[in-house]
Amino acid sequence: MTTPSDAQRDYPVHWEADVVLRDGGAAHVRPIAPDDAERLVSFYEKVSDESKYYRFFAPYPRLSDRDVHRFTHHDYRDRVGLAALVGGEFIATVRYDRTDDGEAEVAFLVQDAHQGRGVASALLEHIAAVARERGIRRFVAEVLPANQKMIKVFTDAGYTQQRSFTDGVVRLELDLEPTERSLAVMRAREQRAEARSVQRLLAPASVAVIGAGRRPGGVGRGVLRNIVAGGYTGRVHAVNRSFLQDLRTLEPEGVPAHRSVAEIADRVDLAVIAVPADEVAEVVDACGRHGVLGLLVISSGYAESGAEGRRRQRALVRQALAYGMRVIGPNAFGVLNSAEDVQLNASLSPQTPGAGRLGLFTQSGAIGIALLAGLRRRGAGLSSFVSAGNRADVSGNDILQFWYDDPATDVALLHLETLGNPRKFYRLARRTAAVKPVVVVKGARHSEAAPPGHAVPPARIPDSTVSALLRQAGVIRTDTVTELLDTGLLLSCRPLPAGPRVAILGNSESLGLLTYDACLTAGLEPGRPLDLTTAAAPEDFRTALAAALADPAHDAVVVTAIPRVGSELVEVPASSDDPELAEALRAAADGAGTGKPVVVVHTALEAMATRLAAVRVPAYGAAERAVKALAAAVGYARWRRDTRVPGRVPEFEDVDEAGARRDVTRLLGEAERTSRAARAPDEAGALATATGEREQDEAAEPTATHGVTLDDRAAAELLARYGIPVRPALPAPGIDAALEAAGRLGYPVALKTTAPHLRHRADLGGVRLDIADPEDLVRAFGELTARLGTPQELCPVVQAMAPRGVDTVVRATVDPAAGAVLSFGIAGAPSELLDDMAHRLVPATDRDVAELVRSIRAAPLLFGWRGAEPVDTGALEELLLRVSLLVDDLPEVVGVELEPVVVAPAGLTVLGGSVRLARPPARTDLGPRALSSF
Repeated sequence: MTTPSDAQRDYPVHWEADVVLRDGGAAHVRPIAPDDAERLVSFYEKVSDESKYYRFFAPYPRLSDRDVHRFTHHDYRDRVGLAALVGGEFIATVRYDRTDDGEAEVAFLVQDAHQGRGVASALLEHIAAVARERGIRRFVAEVLPANQKMIKVFTDAGYTQQRSFTDGVVRLELDLEPTERSLAVMRAREQRAEARSVQRLLAPASVAVIGAGRRPGGVGRGVLRNIVAGGYTGRVHAVNRSFLQDLRTLEPEGVPAHRSVAEIADRVDLAVIAVPADEVAEVVDACGRHGVLGLLVISSGYAESGAEGRRRQRALVRQALAYGMRVIGPNAFGVLNSAEDVQLNASLSPQTPGAGRLGLFTQSGAIGIALLAGLRRRGAGLSSFVSAGNRADVSGNDILQFWYDDPATDVALLHLETLGNPRKFYRLARRTAAVKPVVVVKGARHSEAAPPGHAVPPARIPDSTVSALLRQAGVIRTDTVTELLDTGLLLSCRPLPAGPRVAILGNSESLGLLTYDACLTAGLEPGRPLDLTTAAAPEDFRTALAAALADPAHDAVVVTAIPRVGSELVEVPASSDDPELAEALRAAADGAGTGKPVVVVHTALEAMATRLAAVRVPAYGAAERAVKALAAAVGYARWRRDTRVPGRVPEFEDVDEAGARRDVTRLLGEAERTSRAARAPDEAGALATATGEREQDEAAEPTATHGVTLDDRAAAELLARYGIPVRPALPAPGIDAALEAAGRLGYPVALKTTAPHLRHRADLGGVRLDIADPEDLVRAFGELTARLGTPQELCPVVQAMAPRGVDTVVRATVDPAAGAVLSFGIAGAPSELLDDMAHRLVPATDRDVAELVRSIRAAPLLFGWRGAEPVDTGALEELLLRVSLLVDDLPEVVGVELEPVVVAPAGLTVLGGSVRLARPPARTDLGPRALSSF
């Protein structure tokens, strides 16, 4: 075991985490250290005698000095203690003591005032992750039968467990290997906790606006005015330290005025902070001491302003979470909640949309203003709105957790500039999309730089890959904020279409034809437009629409309408409204009872569009916009139908996972030893190397971003463990070696260069195929070296010929932000020049890989294009599943590339394979619950 000094030096910082508890409050989890002695004693004094008895099985009123030393000094390997803290004080502890190589005893103690908040469950997740990291695979806990709360913590965790009863004590043994049930339990708890934390921010019983000015005007006073004018149903307080001592009520708002939040007698659920950035820390401290539940920070001057602002922003979040408060902002525009029993407008917008079924999240205040104005102009309503600014804490992921089971929200709309935690976002979006539409517009599509104020991990995947992964998750991605509203309006107003068949009718033949063309472009199946002529009356529209909705040959109807005066078309309408037509369309749409969506394309009928929105009939000023929204709904409906029968991740009996793990451990160890040796200073310069420089260098051992690419032999051996044979290629540094290699492999053979600039470049003459005999090989070798360079430059190899087929490429890469991504395409120009690649998240199911193969534009080449024989896509799909399984099982495998993979009419051949290894990050999305920290 390590000594105390070793333990202090080896303090595992990566075990620290902020977690959200069951009631929506936050706590900080970290290892217990020697300087926690006073905290531990203070914590223990607040624990009831009953809880102490449950912990020690006997009366234990106080901790001895020996106890305190034992419980605060750990080696962070065989003895580990973690604590949950709020306000810098312990509220719960957990520790394990290793009893043998794979087993440890575990025990908890939770302060009585914090029992029932889910603290022990969160600590169990974290201590289990620590134990797995330290090679412990099983926990043993002994619990008194009367301690049912603690027994429930263990039994509800979802781990495989055994239970026995001996000598009046319940003995529980937990296998710490994550199971489907344990992951499901963890994620269900995560969802409930994070949704509750957002609910506390959006539906507070009381709000204090800190920074409301003495005179009208200013940011704080403006937010206060909007809260009061919006009809907020809770208690409102104005706080400003510059208020006069005898000021009791702030007019004209008529709300209580206070010089500090500490003067407020009632509990404050939400504090809106609108003070200069250099005053925020003092305000946050006052809020934390007063027991405020959450913060909305309008103040600017944080990460968007530079390095000092980023430091201030990190400090803000740490300070707030330390008190258990979650933060929206800083630099936030505000929040809205239209629920009848809340009616909160804590934003900078005095005019807001009415109540509705759309949830809206934005990162940009400017975009938020535009979207709110657009919804109000079109007569659409919101359930809730969050504009998170720099979103240093609460993000789109948290809002998705809230909307997932929010009965007031039917459609989730998100404007995202960055994805702070892409892995989690894809997981949450997929789960939410299974019950309600998720529509996203993402900025910075062609820039790798995050907007000012956003601290996010770097992502190396291109935007096309992001789009593919969003589609896999069922997310509807739009190109513009206008399309975001267009799509959201349709999805909130009408049922999902059962298919792509569209009926078109209206009083303009030209507009009908434009709609028809737009449908074809969008991949829909339109019928011939029905022209009602410009003389059509509202009753004609109603009759035609009712008939189209009743026709089983149609899944949706697009109605086109132009202004009319009487029965004559005019160039400039006398009115932009047509209430009779709006009522006729509503009556037909609601009266049909067919569950088919109806959308309206209008020209110069803006007022009617607002009228139609009020009766849940979406209207658009251009055919292309209406059809694009409808096509998005059709695609989403198809995804919903397809996911009703989930795919499966198959198991392959010939996979040698244990052998592969041994290979990876050995290869990484060898690479790291080689790396350390190469970095070590030579004898002559050793004395010139500063100690700090050496320590910094030691910290640069291979991680998720520092790894090793295996040589061809090692890569082939590792791939073979997963049933992926790579056809051997023998080096041919000279003609004699080439002839010998061909003799060993058997003719016909291929001669290839492996120089990086010529690899897989048959178009440059670097590959010679179907070499039938030694004479052909001598001639090919001579031509190759004469044209392209010496053998030393070309690094030629000889390989046995594979059956003819379609050359493809299979890749799996691990992005530090997005996770493992499986990619597929046709080798050569389609994938390299046209970027015709398809992508899916790992682990991929059988359904995923079938879609992967068929979703590239060049897919017809695999299925008998121009009379060619179709290739064995079943074998290709199995290969993709094996690669996915390899990367999913072995987190150290951060890159796999198989190219070319020749897919023949029967079977396939992998002609080249490369593998890259690296140490995985300390935490992944499969780890314990934790808030992001950047």
